Amino acid sequence: MSTPTLNHRIRLAARPHGEPGRDDFQHDAVEIRSPGPGDVLLRTRYLSLDPYVRGRMSDAPSYAAPMEVGDVIVGGTVSEIVESSDDGFAPGDVVLSYGGWQEYSIEPAAGLRRLDPGSAPVTTALGVLGMPGFTAYAGLLGIGRPQPGETVAVAAATGPVGSAVGQIARIHGARAIGIAGGEQKVARMRELGFDEALDHRAPALPDRLAQAAPDGIDVYFENVGGAVWDAVLPQLNEFARVPVCGLAANYNATELPEGPDRSGQLMGAVLTKSLTLRGFIQREFVEPMFEDFLRDMTDWVADGRVQYTEDISEGLDDAPDAFVRLLRGENFGKAIVQVS
Repeated sequence: MSTPTLNHRIRLAARPHGEPGRDDFQHDAVEIRSPGPGDVLLRTRYLSLDPYVRGRMSDAPSYAAPMEVGDVIVGGTVSEIVESSDDGFAPGDVVLSYGGWQEYSIEPAAGLRRLDPGSAPVTTALGVLGMPGFTAYAGLLGIGRPQPGETVAVAAATGPVGSAVGQIARIHGARAIGIAGGEQKVARMRELGFDEALDHRAPALPDRLAQAAPDGIDVYFENVGGAVWDAVLPQLNEFARVPVCGLAANYNATELPEGPDRSGQLMGAVLTKSLTLRGFIQREFVEPMFEDFLRDMTDWVADGRVQYTEDISEGLDDAPDAFVRLLRGENFGKAIVQVS
């Protein structure tokens, strides 16, 4: 395989105010250098688009350092090794990497995970068999701990995290309520086996959720916040557990929402119902749970107990528009860009 000379990439041009726009992204090309000792040169095949990246475009304090203006936009990637300076990898190997929004990257070989294209489609390493799937597995089983007969609810339930949450809950004998936006997504939740599938865009979500959960909700896996959380809170049972994974409804917000301060209502429910609200980042569970996740999820995907959907766009140039579609909830399944 011949070594390319130019690397096309997308960088952060400005910090977005609200929803990212075209002027917040800069496309350029730079010459490619050879990898140093212990490094490899990678050609990006697939790029993962994930909501957390919106937070890293901001300079607000968070669990990860913000990108600097001028940085290549971050993101997980499935890549092919073009040139290697490490004995453990050879040209042609396919790996899970973190090359970001660019056609080529140089990365330390020590941080790569080798993929077997013969065992599962390599794109699953960015979704159901990767970070999103592990987020669902770790948050639900490590924090939510659903018991047989309990009710588990999850928003963004056709996305890569939420869809896995509902299916894992059912594998563990719980009842699963999925919440997502639009009739197509409601149909997909039913295909995935959710016991109840609710459209958050339809009127009277609180009433419909109360009907769907007549015995209340024992575990709510939080991906969204906003109006969905407002509907869920009154339905939480005593000792309910709430793994907080994301707050997608707020990612583009530029100011606090209008209306009264409802923190007193929240804290009152936490106290009187003995609720557990636990924010988490999946990396804290890697050491104790990742090997179990790979074993279990690989088996569940292979035997059909866990299904997955991928929303694949073509070409690196489409990444900004596909990312905005993701933030709007317009994607259908795991958002991925096929780069090469």
